[in-house]
Amino acid sequence: IPRMQQQRRMFTAALLALVFILAAVSTTEAGKKEKPEKKAKKSDCGEWQWSVCVPTSGDCGLGTREGTRTGAECKQTTKTQKCKIPCNWKKQFGAECKYQFQAWGECDLNTALKTRTGNLKRALHNADCQKTVTISKPCGKLTKPKPQGKFNL
Repeated sequence: IPRMQQQRRMFTAALLALVFILAAVSTTEAGKKEKPEKKAKKSDCGEWQWSVCVPTSGDCGLGTREGTRTGAECKQTTKTQKCKIPCNWKKQFGAECKYQFQAWGECDLNTALKTRTGNLKRALHNADCQKTVTISKPCGKLTKPKPQGKFNL
């Protein structure tokens, strides 16, 4: 009988030790979960406002634009960004103004020009764009009706 009492005491001691270990582990885990998570600091920085693209040389090609934003706690309130102005007829409306154009109209025989209208589709970087634009270009070769009849060889 004393041997059974000794086994019960050892079993009880082992059981208590296990309970203490589990309690310690769960307290540690709970402590990790209960730590307040770092909240994302809300920035008081405003949106970037961009100037128009200024070509490095000439009136098109690679260039830069200046960006600014407001905010007392902003780390950066100005920056420069590379940009590009396409070297084609669209530059007359500004590279930041994107238009959806209609089909070319009929050739005006008085001016030898044909025209089409474009409606503003998108203004990039807060550009000041016209709502509607009209462009003209030469008609090209005017096709005259071929004479009917015999061919001169």
